[in-house]
Parts: sequence; structure tokens; C-alpha cells
Amino acid sequence: MNNTSNPSMKNTNRKSASEEILPRFRNNMIQRFRFLLILILLNSTAGFSQGNPTLAKGQTLDRIVAVIDDEIILESELNAQLDFLLFNERVDSITPEIKRSVLEGLITDKLILAQAIVESVYISDDEVQQQLEGIVQQRAQQIGGEKKLEEFYGMSLAKMKIEFREEMRKQLLVQRLQQTKFSRSTISRRDVEEFFQNYRDSLPVIAAEAELAHIFIKPKPSADVKSKAREKAERIRDSLLQGGDFQTFAKQYSDDAASGIEGGDLGFVRRGQFVKEFEEAAFALKDREFAPVIETQFGFHIIQLLERRGDAVRPRHILIKVGKSESDDSLAISFLSSLNDSILAGKTFAELAKRYSEDTESALVGGAMGIFPLAQLETELKEKIDSLNAGQITEPLKTIVGTNSGYHLVLLKKKTSEHQANLQDDWKRIEQLALQFKRTNEYKNWIEELKKNIYWESRL
Repeated sequence: MNNTSNPSMKNTNRKSASEEILPRFRNNMIQRFRFLLILILLNSTAGFSQGNPTLAKGQTLDRIVAVIDDEIILESELNAQLDFLLFNERVDSITPEIKRSVLEGLITDKLILAQAIVESVYISDDEVQQQLEGIVQQRAQQIGGEKKLEEFYGMSLAKMKIEFREEMRKQLLVQRLQQTKFSRSTISRRDVEEFFQNYRDSLPVIAAEAELAHIFIKPKPSADVKSKAREKAERIRDSLLQGGDFQTFAKQYSDDAASGIEGGDLGFVRRGQFVKEFEEAAFALKDREFAPVIETQFGFHIIQLLERRGDAVRPRHILIKVGKSESDDSLAISFLSSLNDSILAGKTFAELAKRYSEDTESALVGGAMGIFPLAQLETELKEKIDSLNAGQITEPLKTIVGTNSGYHLVLLKKKTSEHQANLQDDWKRIEQLALQFKRTNEYKNWIEELKKNIYWESRL
């Protein structure tokens, strides 16, 4: 499965200056959620606040700090984002410069939104709903389930999605227009060379790096060991069908420790969150029904469906892992050694990686892993790579790929020492820097044009 662990809760024991502003932070939920939408669209993470804005005794009414076309920015919205910076310790204090910078970012978003409307940028209802579903589910996993999320906000998931649907649409409009304007930007060879000449003294020193490829093999448990694991799972399932307590059994027997302490409960999930075999079994069940024992890459699962809600299900499971022995490791090592012999006899590393590697992602590209700074490699691998020349291969080394432990052969395709960035050795890297530089300037110029053509006013 992709995720069988319980989502981590916010650490309420951590003491920091953020606690001083927590009450105000939690009273700006709508503004806070808006900011979270932006962050999640940018693949970041953030916390949520709780409760609707209220007026305390002596507190002034919310005021407008900026007007952009038909949109406004309230001081509470600005403060919510400033609180976010403090709450997540991204700044030590809020200076006038930081406040102006954050407001400038909000104004920029509103300018782009106004232009998106002018250009009739279209976002479908399905796109809005899909983004909302994804964000709500992500937050539910982080906070410990949909029920806890509803308790935290004081509203149902359905109401939550209705509350934030229009704001989600606006954020998608902004994102879509930005993508349309800048995602297809290109750069010529001359542009790259000019960028290098103008900024060569500012370019970073490139650390020593290695370009690597590998062939990954997982040790296979013996048929006898695998059979015993399945038999154990079948016995547990039989006991449950005869009235055994699932929670007790999960805590006692499950090899998925994270869900085991919760009685095997995985919370509400939607399709795409588990590996195929587990998902097919869980979504095929009726409430309180047990699936046959299911085998996945993690082992054998006893699955029961607790309830179904719309297109989400709430399964619980007990995982019985398949153990392995030293002989299983020895067989994997021997197989990799035989592949090395085949390479020495004339086979190419890439063709063997495509055929045999169990790292399916890199296998598609002949085992290519990418380029890595030597200093970031694991100690054992770094020592091996330091001793190799380009084109040489390590002996089988123990490693972990995703959630799978195993062994791999590593091919050193290329190794470079620390050096100042130059066009000959670092063309692709400099090309990307030049392209980003070009896009940044184009973006700044575009925003300046929007400011000339769209009414806006800062009242801060």
C-alpha cells in the first residue's frame, strides 16, 4: 500500500513564539484556508486555522487594505498570512518590509485573477471539485481522519467544500493563466551564452557529482516461508469470522505497526491511495464484509470494510509480512553477480536493467538514476564510487528503494570534480538557470503591464 500509517497530528507540545499568536491564527479560517490552497497547488504544506472571524470587545471592524478591479483585500486576510509566517517560523518577526511584501503578493494574485477573467480563462466545475477533494483528503490524512477534520473546523466536509469552492476556482484561474503565459517559454543557444557571459561570476561552484545507474533486485522469500505467512493470515481471518475482536487481533498480530495501534483502522480513503491489489479488494467489499486474504508487495492482508461514504471507503486491515532468510539474500546477490558477468561478456547495463531491475521507474530508462552530489551519497556507496572510473560497476550493495529493501549493482556513468560552472560541462544546468531568469523577467514585466491596465490601490 502507498499509505497504511496514521496521519501525524500537529505537535501540540512544541513550545515557540507561535503560541502567542495562536488564538488570532485560529480565528482566520477562511483566509488561512485560502493561503493553504495556494501552498498546496505549489506542492507545499501548511497548517489550518479554525473558526470564523469574530469581533472581540474593543476590536475594530475589518478594514480594506487594497482594492484591485472588483476584488478587495481585507486586513484580516493579510494578517492571516503574516500569522502563517510566524506560526511556521518562516520569519522571526513581522517587519514593515515583510508586511508590504506579503501584501504585494496578494495584490499580484488579484491582478492575475482580473486578467484571467478578461481573457476568459476557463476552469471546469470538475477541476474545482477534484482539487478540493484532493486538498481536503490530504488534510484529513494529516489530522487523523475526516471526522477529526470536521471537528477541528466545526463544519461538515460538504459545507467545507461549498465554502471554499469559489476561492478554489479563483486560485485555479490564476494558476492556469500563469501556466499559459510562461510554461512554454523557450530559450536560444545565444540567450544561454549571453546569460553565461553576463553572470558567470555569480554562478555557483558545482560540487563533485556522479551520474549513476543501477539494477535493483529484491530478495525473494522461499516458498515455505511464504506459505507459512499465508497460513497465519488465514488462521487469523478464520478466528475473526468466528467472532474474534479485530482491534485486539490487529494490535497483537499486525506487522503494520502504525495502523495496528489503531486497531487496523485506515480511515476514509479514495481510489489511488493504495496499491492495486489492496484497492481492488477494499473497494469491492460491502459494509462489515471481509475480503479473502490478499497478497501485496508488503505481505498478506486481512481486510474488512467498516463503512462506505460516497466514493470513499473506510477499511481496516491486519498485515502479515513474509519473512526472509540469509539464503534469500544470498540468492539475490548471486543473481546480481551473474548479471555483472553478463555485462563483462558483452551485454549492456541498460538492456539488463530494463529486463531485470525491480526498480520499475529507473528500469524504463535503462537503470538511469540521475546525477548526485558525491557528498550526499550514503557512506558505503560514496566510498565505492570514489574508487571507480567511469564505466565501472560496483559489487552488489545493500540498499532501499521506496519501501523495498534489496541489493543493487551501481554503474558509474560519469564523475566530475568540484568546479566553477562552465558551458562545456554544465550546459543543461546553465540553460535552466537562463530560462528561469528569462521567465522571471517576463513575469515581472507582465505584472507591471497589468498594473498599468487594471485599477489597483494599496491602502496600507
